[in-house]
Amino acid sequence: MRNSYIVSSIAVVLFFISCKEKTAPAPGGHKETVIGSDVKQLTQPVNQQVVASIPVLKGVYGSRIITHDVKGIVNYDTKNQTSISSRVSGRIEKLLIKYNYQPVKTGQLIMELYSPDLAAAQQELLYLAGTNDTAMLQRAKEKLQLAGMQPAQIAAVLRSGKILYRVPVYSPASGFILEKTGAPVVNAPQTAAPAGDGMSGMGGTSAPVNSSANSTPTANPVLLREGQYVNAGQSIFTIYQSGQLLAEFAFPPALAAKIKSAQPLLFWSNENNTDMFSGKIGLIEPVLRNGENFTLARVYLIQQRFQAGQLLTASIPVVYRNSWWLPKEAVWMQGQQAVVFIKENNVFSPVQIRTGVINKEWVQVLSDLNGREMAANAYYLVDSESFIKVHQSLQ
Repeated sequence: MRNSYIVSSIAVVLFFISCKEKTAPAPGGHKETVIGSDVKQLTQPVNQQVVASIPVLKGVYGSRIITHDVKGIVNYDTKNQTSISSRVSGRIEKLLIKYNYQPVKTGQLIMELYSPDLAAAQQELLYLAGTNDTAMLQRAKEKLQLAGMQPAQIAAVLRSGKILYRVPVYSPASGFILEKTGAPVVNAPQTAAPAGDGMSGMGGTSAPVNSSANSTPTANPVLLREGQYVNAGQSIFTIYQSGQLLAEFAFPPALAAKIKSAQPLLFWSNENNTDMFSGKIGLIEPVLRNGENFTLARVYLIQQRFQAGQLLTASIPVVYRNSWWLPKEAVWMQGQQAVVFIKENNVFSPVQIRTGVINKEWVQVLSDLNGREMAANAYYLVDSESFIKVHQSLQ
C-alpha cells in the first residue's frame, strides 16, 4: 500500500508540473489551464500516434541488385511446327491417330480419306490413258497432284487400271501430333506458307506462328472420328517437331520493364531445384489473356533433358538504381497501403509511403526519406486489431 501511494503521489505531482496556468482572465473572471504538449501526446489514440522507446533507423539511398523468381513452362518451339490440311472434301475411312501428342515419324500413315472428287478425277485419268492425247493426260495427272495424290499413287492407278478410293495421308514431319481443335491458343499467327513435297499426303504447310501458349500438354483422345467429313482446306492436325524446345517465363508488368533480350538467367525444374541451368532471353512478348496483362520471355533450350509441359522456376537479377531502401520489417503493409512509423518529437506517427519492388529482405521506397527516422520494426507499433489511421503521406 505504501508503494502504491508513493507512485500515485508522484504521478499527480508530474501532472501538475506539466500544466501551465495562464494569468489572462477568461470571461466570467475564471482562469484557463493550458495542458502541456507532453500530456497531449499521451492522450492521442494509439491508432494515430504511439509513444514508445524502440530502435529507429534511416532509409538507405543507393543501388541494389534484387533477384526475382518467376514461373515458367517447357513448350514446343512453334517456329518448326507443321500443319496437315485436307486439299479435298471427303470422308475419313481410317484414322490411325488416337490421342494428342502421339509421336509420329516422317512418312508414317496418318489416315485414309475417301473423296468423290478424287474418284472422279481418277476415272477421268483412266479414260484419258486409253486415248492418244498426251497433253490432256498430263493435265489430268497435275490435277490429281494438286488434289493431294502423290506421283507414285498416280502411277499405281495407271498401272492397275483401278480407282484408288482410299487415298492415304502421310506425316510430312517427325514429332508430336496434335489435333487442331485441341491446339493451344496462339496470338497473332502469321500466314502459313506451303511446304515441300514427298510423302506429305494431302499437303503440309509449315506455319511459323507466334505462340503464347502456357498450358501443359495432355495426351487426351482426339475428337476426330472415322466416318466424319472434312472440307477442302480444313486444317486437321499440327505436328510439333521435338528437336527444339523452349522455356516460357511469365513476368509481371513492373518486372517486365526491367528485362531485355539476351539477358542471362538461371532456371531449374520444380521437381529438382538443385540441378540448375543457365540461359539467355531470346524473345520478349507482351500478352493480354483473360483480362491479365503480363509478358512472356522465351529461352531457347539447348539441353535435351526437358520435356514439354515441365514446370520451371527462373531466377533473374535486376539492378535498381538511385532509390531509397528499407528493411522489410520497417514497412507495415495494410492492404494496398505501405505504412512506416516516423519519429517526430519523441512519438511515432504512421505515414503512408509509395513503394516499388519488394523482395524477401528489402523494400524499394519511391517517397523521399531524406532525414527521416522511423521505427526499425513497424510490427511492434501495431495494435492487436491492426487498426491504423494514416493522416499524411510522403511524396
